[in-house]
Amino acid sequence: MDKFTAYEQRMKKENLSQAAIDAFKGNYEQLVSGVTGLVPEKEIEAVLELPKLSDMKDSKMVDVKAVLSQTAVLKLNGGLGTSMGLEKAKSLLEVKDGNTFLDLIAQQIKFTRKKFDSNVRFVLMNSFSTSADTKAYLHKRHSDLISEPDVELFQNKSPKVDAKTLEPATYSEDPDMEWCPPGHGDIYPSLLGSGMLDRLIKSGIKYLFVSNSDNLGATLDLDLLAYFAQSKKAFVMEVAERTAADKKGGHLTKRKSDGRLILRESAMVPDDDKDAFEDISKHKFFNTNNLWVNLDRLKETLSQSNGTLPLPLIKNKKTVNPRDSSSTPVFQLETAMGSAIECFDDAGAVVVPRERFAPVKTCGDLFILRSDAYKITPESTIVLVKSAAPLVKLDDKHYKLVDKMEALVDAPPSLIDATSLTVKGPVKFSKGVVIKGDVTLSNDGSSPAVLEAGTYADKKVKVDEKAPVAA
Repeated sequence: MDKFTAYEQRMKKENLSQAAIDAFKGNYEQLVSGVTGLVPEKEIEAVLELPKLSDMKDSKMVDVKAVLSQTAVLKLNGGLGTSMGLEKAKSLLEVKDGNTFLDLIAQQIKFTRKKFDSNVRFVLMNSFSTSADTKAYLHKRHSDLISEPDVELFQNKSPKVDAKTLEPATYSEDPDMEWCPPGHGDIYPSLLGSGMLDRLIKSGIKYLFVSNSDNLGATLDLDLLAYFAQSKKAFVMEVAERTAADKKGGHLTKRKSDGRLILRESAMVPDDDKDAFEDISKHKFFNTNNLWVNLDRLKETLSQSNGTLPLPLIKNKKTVNPRDSSSTPVFQLETAMGSAIECFDDAGAVVVPRERFAPVKTCGDLFILRSDAYKITPESTIVLVKSAAPLVKLDDKHYKLVDKMEALVDAPPSLIDATSLTVKGPVKFSKGVVIKGDVTLSNDGSSPAVLEAGTYADKKVKVDEKAPVAA
């Protein structure tokens, strides 16, 4: 028995589809063959100009109702938000005014349907970690959506690979830990293997808009939808302009050998090319993970490549029990859905405003969203009240986890007139705190110190257990 046969048998026993098995096989073959995935600077050329959403007025050129009836919105909902201390789907976290991410997403779908009298489809891609909680919540709050056909696309799971033997990892104490998520590149084998791709196409769906459920900036933009429909492209990626804060992250580029757009991440860069990789004047754009996919073209491309898209491998080094560093070292084999841009000859990209990329990855992000710096529109979208969000840096020791942050915030402070807020040490926010300009709050003690109601403008404030004192 060769090593892959053991994986295949294990995956079949878990009732995983042939598409999921084939996708894992492609990843495993890359691992075994030692594919480095390095993309040297000499093999690419910079992407200098792209269409901009700000210049598009394409929705005036199409029958919006008709195009919406051919569209599905898919939200990636497989994450637990473990880095923020969550044990349920991150989308069930309250964002603002009693609304969770999932509430706002559902309300956006309903608003669009009502406004245009067009039944745009809605799909959630859940994982084995988020499915039950998410469906229970929808039954309770949005029973009309949960009863619709194909509202859930179930993410596959992948076997962890023993880093030493390259055989399936085992962990008798908890066999569930022998499996891992395959990354959001799994969307393609999941669509194919579940039969949903064929069902959507058969029901008249042509256009799929995909984004992360924790990115409330990723709304169904009608100008972008109209542009995508008229372009006849197979795949379009929303990109934003890189800033100095983004220079360590990946960028969009073009491969010289075939002229195709590709994503280049930091792990794909040879050491000698690091400076060029971080040059934001040369490599200007990064992937927002908001994608537009033509389903007919996706099916055609999958058929031509034996049911799998040849996506670059992401090899994550972990231990089989992530909470036990002494447990067996493993590889988790993943792919990214944005990498599919290189699988199509006529893929494209559109530059979008930064507000379409507003993922909540930290408690600092959530802290700002819950403040008056953002508001909920009648369309159930979250928008900045002013032109720019304040820069918020919360003490990592005391505000990293949601429950710890919430214990220190009786009510979100007013940040509408704030430029920056830095919090050092455990500071407890009373109701009625107003932050203006640039403010630093500090508490040198280990116990929380209460910041009383009041306005704090352009100052450094030392907070103790009695009262805040301007420094």
